[in-house]
Amino acid sequence: MVKLNCWEYKNCGREPGGVNVDSLGVCPAAIEKKIDKLNNGINGGRACWAIKESCESQKVLALHLAKCVECPFYKLVSDEEDMKFQDVRAILRRIA
Repeated sequence: MVKLNCWEYKNCGREPGGVNVDSLGVCPAAIEKKIDKLNNGINGGRACWAIKESCESQKVLALHLAKCVECPFYKLVSDEEDMKFQDVRAILRRIA
């Protein structure tokens, strides 16, 4: 089974070399190498919900994550990875 990264699933064009990089910039998930292969993704491509562009407080991060857990892509990765799914705590430990 092919496991998509967030930029492939959402077709946002913000991966390196993507069509929207000039106008929107490269997505931080696409270049976060500390979590490469986590949840079977490239860089942060299957852990995007735990990557923040700039969160100045835990409250901001908590609000961000509350939206992410409702995201269809988050649910897809969780279902595909099943027992091997790496949650936010595991992801943040690797990024730190």
